[in-house]
Amino acid sequence: MRADRPWGKAVVIGGSYAGLVTARVLADFFSEVVLVERDEVDEDTGAHPGAPQGYHAHAMLAKGGEILERLFPGLRAELKEAGAPVFDYGEGIDFLLPVGLAPRERTGVPVQTFTRDELERRLRRKVLAIPQVTLVPATQCTGLTRDSSGRVTGVTCQSQSDQLYSLDADLVIDASGRSSSLTDWLDEMGITVPPKRTVKAKVTYTSMNFDRPAQSHPDHPDYYVAYQMLFAPSVPRAGVLLAVERNRWTCSLFGFQDMPPTDDEGYLAFAESLTNPRLAEQIAMRSVQEPTRRYTNVDNQWRPFHTVKNWPDRLLAVGDSVCVFNPVYGQGMTVAAMEAELLQDMLKRHRASGRLDGLARGFQRKVGRLVLLPWTVSTNSDLMWSPKGQPLAVRFAHWYNTRLFHVAVKDAAVWTRFVRVVNMVASPALLFHPLVALKVLTVTPRRR
Repeated sequence: MRADRPWGKAVVIGGSYAGLVTARVLADFFSEVVLVERDEVDEDTGAHPGAPQGYHAHAMLAKGGEILERLFPGLRAELKEAGAPVFDYGEGIDFLLPVGLAPRERTGVPVQTFTRDELERRLRRKVLAIPQVTLVPATQCTGLTRDSSGRVTGVTCQSQSDQLYSLDADLVIDASGRSSSLTDWLDEMGITVPPKRTVKAKVTYTSMNFDRPAQSHPDHPDYYVAYQMLFAPSVPRAGVLLAVERNRWTCSLFGFQDMPPTDDEGYLAFAESLTNPRLAEQIAMRSVQEPTRRYTNVDNQWRPFHTVKNWPDRLLAVGDSVCVFNPVYGQGMTVAAMEAELLQDMLKRHRASGRLDGLARGFQRKVGRLVLLPWTVSTNSDLMWSPKGQPLAVRFAHWYNTRLFHVAVKDAAVWTRFVRVVNMVASPALLFHPLVALKVLTVTPRRR
């Protein structure tokens, strides 16, 4: 034991993105961090085999990018060297709002676009290079162990060869994603978790990677992202085109109760049906493409662990194990990074006493507060696909947002405020400032 690492072993269940960023934080406080991963992965694995959404367009909001750069200094420069562009959100995105194009002006919010595959491979290599971290692949966690007081003391495991064994731990973190068995394990311990909250999105993603014109090419575009925003109930078809590493585009087409096709001809036809022509233009120019994939399981799901009063000590849950968001809003990876940062801050405070007892329940409560805002943003939007009978707060938020968009397309300062809020670097209160609210309340909405 060292003074800066006062605890022995932490076990992280799940070696995907959330597990990796959590392990990075734990390595500063524990002598040993064990990543138990059900799939056969190694340092060269990119998109996680057990994450079907990994092949689709991913957005790292500015807040998440800031946290990752603090945890992994130099990551942004490495990704840029691989061809993942860094640009100002306002200047680099051809953004079609439901009421018109957003201003193409500087916002001061830097973002970077890349594939989940590239990001996760680089994070995995960095985390596995940390001396304290050990990966145990192809191994399924089957339950929790605990002492007579109910405190969690480790996990039980089963390898692909059916070998059964236990791993003792001073702290256990569930980062196993939407398929987590944690609720069942807690039930076996006599701890009841209220039913998870689910808001169905009914959105299908179909995605493809293909070649992007080089910077010197005469057809090189003046944007890094082209986006048509899905917006209930008036815009049921949408899509996003992201410039990613190795001179490629990642394109994801979205349809509400409408599956974008996976065949080449149908894929292009769907893109041509969008109001933003940039996506179809680039798809039509492609000369090399990767397999087209579809993803349909996009419901919002929140397991309310923060409400469990007898939550056991030495057990934490993070990432999609707690809350799964509709990916169209790009919140999931940023929220997981924010949870890792929260854990880092709390462990720093507990390091002085060397005590881990009391950490777990406080952490889950704070995660509940952290998740509330992105959950509200995501679900309020998805609920409006069926606006009749929705709560007044949901309908008001939709009404306000619609009018805000009418202001933003003509007012770059209001658009900048919106961009800062969407990227989680500013509070939503920024959009209710009296000067903004007055513009929103007095704008005359125009038909497109």
